[in-house]
Amino acid sequence: MPLLDALSTLLSRASRALGLESVDSFPPGHRHARTRWDKSWFDIPSDLKPDAIERALCEAIANTPAAFAHIDHPTPRMQRTLLGAIHARMRRGAGAQAAPTDLVAMLLDAYASPHTQEALPGLRAAIEATDGYDPSMRSAQLAAFLADMPAAFDVIDAAGERGDGPTGAGAG
Repeated sequence: MPLLDALSTLLSRASRALGLESVDSFPPGHRHARTRWDKSWFDIPSDLKPDAIERALCEAIANTPAAFAHIDHPTPRMQRTLLGAIHARMRRGAGAQAAPTDLVAMLLDAYASPHTQEALPGLRAAIEATDGYDPSMRSAQLAAFLADMPAAFDVIDAAGERGDGPTGAGAG
């Protein structure tokens, strides 16, 4: 059956090269090679470049923040997208809706792995400081930490991607 194996391998490579398959990770050797996502939540064609893959995942998170829960070892950019949704909900809401505990819980879950890269300075330390707390208390503590952080990080990051000046702070 070596011929069938060879044909199967060739068809698989051709399908991947033509973008007919969905991928669930960045290519091997990529700096975020540990990042994995659920293909049923993200339809990412196999012919996309890594930057386009990350951009598509971030757009999905921005549109549906719950999608973040279906990513293992999210990149810092993906985390910043979720942090932007958390900040937006904190600014918008009042009362029970102001505390985005569901989104904060997803961030806590992502940081359960030591392989998740830190998106903001001090974020991992703030999360680790709540180890052993009740889950609702951990979410509340992290929400308080995030509320004290400047919300400008997501605006600066987005402006830098558009190329609004040398520092990315041109549209402020």
